[in-house]
Amino acid sequence: MITRRRALVSGVAVAATAAMVGPAGSTAAAADHTKAQSKAKPTIVLVHGGFADASGWNRVIERLQHDGYKTIAPANPLRGIPTDAAYIASFLASIEGPIVLVGHSYGGAVITNAAAGNPDVKALVYVAAFAPDKGEQLGVLLNKCPGSLIGSSVQGVPYPNPDGTTGTDLSLRADKFRAAFAADLRHLGEQAAERGASSCSAAPRTPPHQAAA
Repeated sequence: MITRRRALVSGVAVAATAAMVGPAGSTAAAADHTKAQSKAKPTIVLVHGGFADASGWNRVIERLQHDGYKTIAPANPLRGIPTDAAYIASFLASIEGPIVLVGHSYGGAVITNAAAGNPDVKALVYVAAFAPDKGEQLGVLLNKCPGSLIGSSVQGVPYPNPDGTTGTDLSLRADKFRAAFAADLRHLGEQAAERGASSCSAAPRTPPHQAAA
């Protein structure tokens, strides 16, 4: 059985391999296949989405590094695409050699913009992520398909910008977090109850007469 994490790592590795050998079907790439294989592997940059942090990539990083890929997960500032894309773009500029850029959820919109004009970015990988076309707005895409609870679950906290203007940090209300962001995960109480029931059913039963003795 292929787990979601294993499929993700495999997909990123495929993109990384493609970045090394060049476009499929290219005569030049085919002729230089041996030479391309000897080149250094690309750096894989993992960009997290909203209401999360870079630690969500920990297990993915372990597996990619085990396979010999230099892997980095920078902190996405989460202060709007103009700010976040500019920051990730500046981070990419510090990396030498080919890059495979990966985005999850909101991070997909960030990498789409951050990669623009950078010839070292050889592949973009979207993991359940927004992949906006030119001119598309994230808010429009979010509301394109009904059912999302994010909009009604968000709360804003203002913060000052260096130029004197005010920005807004967005977070999910604690009482809405699970339904809006992790509805597919069972409640911790349910998991504990299941573990307890499993332990009880698996435990050896002591006959009453032995217990009394």
